[in-house]
This record gives sequence, structure tokens and C-alpha cells, in this order.
Amino acid sequence: MPLSAPITRIQHAVLRAAVIDFKESAPRGRAPVSVQVGAPGLAVARHVVERGQLLDQALRTDICAALLQRTGAAAPHRWAWLSRSGSLSLHDADVAWSAAWYAACAESEVDVPFVVVTRTGWRDPRSEVLREWSRLRRRSGAPGS
Repeated sequence: MPLSAPITRIQHAVLRAAVIDFKESAPRGRAPVSVQVGAPGLAVARHVVERGQLLDQALRTDICAALLQRTGAAAPHRWAWLSRSGSLSLHDADVAWSAAWYAACAESEVDVPFVVVTRTGWRDPRSEVLREWSRLRRRSGAPGS
């Protein structure tokens, strides 16, 4: 299910938390690409793509299906996000992982949204809805906000 503008306050809070988590936890410079499923700041299943690892579309889809299975139906408000270094402009990895994600969702008959997260914001690769910040900070007294 692609996001459509305007997004809800809950969607905004979840996606903002994903960006902050990535910004605070990823090493400076070229952070590894990772696919995560769950809710930012809570339990998350993750696959980190090792540098130089060659993945075809079938393997990416299998990885996404495994992440979906690990998070299970117990997490009804889960999200999927690809975190990576660089700008929010559309990259080949965004398209490849988005296609794999939605193929895995179709096979499992679930609808879990997928976005790309960088240090500066998030983007839905299907609808192109995005949000970017120049100086994003965690709000004091509000963990994960």
C-alpha cells in the first residue's frame, strides 16, 4: 500500500522515529544497507546487506518473506523500511527492495507499507511521498518521537 499525502500524525511519528533511529545508530560515512520490519524503536527484524553481497530479485524476495514471517501477525502495525546512506533521490536498491517487499507481501496476503530511510528523511518509492529534514533531533522527554 503506497502512502498518500497528507500522511496521518501516526504515520508521521513512526517514520520520524525510523529516521532518528537510523541517524543515531548508523556509523558515520557509508552505512550498510539494511531492510527492517516492525516498528521503529520497538522489536524489529533486520537483514543487513554485506558489502559486495550479490542478491538477485528472488533472494531479496525470500529475505523479505523471512522478515515478514519473523515479525508475524502479532505486530499488526508493522512497517518495512530500507535504510541506507545517501540522498533521498530514488536509487536502484530502493526499487529492487520495494519490488521484493511487495512480492513477499502478496505471497503472504498482507499489506505492510515500505519506505526508504536515510539520515535526512524518508521516501515511499512507489508514491514518491517523502519528508526531509535539515536538522532533525529527538524531542526531549519523548522517546522514539
